[in-house]
This record gives sequence, structure tokens and C-alpha cells, in this order.
Amino acid sequence: MARFLERPLLIEGKPGVGKTDLAARVAEVFDTDLIRLQCYEGLDRNDSLYEWDHLRQLLWIRTHEKEFSPDSLDDGIFDKRFLLERPLLKAISQSKSPVLLIDEIDRADEEFEAFLLEILSEFQVSIPEVGTVKAVSKPLVILTSNRSRNLSDALRRRCLYLWIDYPDLEKEVDIVRGKVNGLPEKMAIQICQFIGESRNEDLEKAPGVSETLDWATALMALHVNKLDSETVLQTIGTIIKDADDLERFRVNTIERIIQSIG
Repeated sequence: MARFLERPLLIEGKPGVGKTDLAARVAEVFDTDLIRLQCYEGLDRNDSLYEWDHLRQLLWIRTHEKEFSPDSLDDGIFDKRFLLERPLLKAISQSKSPVLLIDEIDRADEEFEAFLLEILSEFQVSIPEVGTVKAVSKPLVILTSNRSRNLSDALRRRCLYLWIDYPDLEKEVDIVRGKVNGLPEKMAIQICQFIGESRNEDLEKAPGVSETLDWATALMALHVNKLDSETVLQTIGTIIKDADDLERFRVNTIERIIQSIG
């Protein structure tokens, strides 16, 4: 629907539920490139749009300074061959519509969010030295957010919306068995049951699907056939990634969960 309406798709959900992976699968389905912009605090237009390759420009000047006037040199150094495309410019420059993943938009500040709205409304970029670059083929834009801050109403109105929650037990077992070759079904069920119960604990960073896969892979490598407290303690670092959570996740908590899943 997002492709048909030419609207961005905003995907929200807790960390580790598979938002980024979904964008990759969409690119596979449409047999097109995935271009990813990883957001972070302080991200600005230069990091997301383009930069000039100053080293190559300097080398060009030194090579041609005797051949051209200063004005001609200016024209030469601002040629497109010295332009370094960042994800946003790269996405609108493709001949075939790519999937543009703007990952963790909630980590960027509100100023960048406002700038992004301009790009998404016109799908064109103005480069003072070159001119306006318009999208040859509009990208399918997917934004992800972990809800670490509230996004603007303007951005939400612009997008279609999808919420992804943790998968249910049956689905997570299917995911794990599909990704971890040779994992017995009984062991996969036990792993996913333990993870599911862990998410009900008062944790700062509940384990996501990626942690489930890491843990299942580690347990397979250790030839574990059944969960017990000692095994969980030895491998707890694959699913618990916060010091305070490790403190909360004491032996009695592990034993209680193991008993509850049988």
C-alpha cells in the first residue's frame, strides 16, 4: 500500500522485534536495492545528503591550476564527479526505485526531522553548486522508531503506520528454527518460552528476536539439549544487555522461569 500511495511507511516497535529486517525483506521482495540511513543524535543534512570530496578537489586544483582561470577552477571543482552521495541523495538518484530505510528516526533531533519532511514531500535536493536533483524514480521510504521520543504530528500524518510487537510463541519458534539449522523443536520451544517469560520481567532492555537467535545459536554450539539454571547463567550475556537487568535477573528469577515453562 505504501508503494501504491507513494507514502512513507513508519514502523514502530520495541528494539529487537525485526523492524530493520522487515525493510530488508521488502527490498528482496521487490528485487531492488536497500539504501540505509542510520540516524543518531546530531545527524545533519551533510551526513545524510551529500559532501564534496575535498581531497580529490584539491588534487584536481593542483593538477589544473595553470590551465584555467580562477573562475574556471571553481566550475571544475564543483563537478558532479567530486560529489559524495549520502543515503538521501543516493536514494533519489537511482534509475530503479530503491527501498530507503531511515533507521531509528527517533534518535535524530527535531531539526533533522523537519528537514526530512521537506525531502519526503518533494523528493528533490537542491545543491547550490550543481542545481536541483529530482528523483528519477521515487524510493519506497521506510522509517523505523523505537519510540525513545515522540515524533512530530507532521511526520506521522505524512506516513502510513505499522506497529510490530514481539512475535507469539509459535511464530518465534518458527523464526528460530528457520534461522538456526539443526535446532530441535523441543529446544526451540524451551528457548522461546524462556525469552517470552523474560519479557514479562521488569527489564530496561527486554530481549528481542535477535537476542533469541543469538542465544539459540550459542546453545547449539554448546550442545545444550535442555535448559537449566547453570546453562542460563553461563549464557545470560547473549540475552541480557544491561547491567541493572543482570542485577535483577538473579538465580531465583532464572529458576522460577525454568520451573514455569516446565
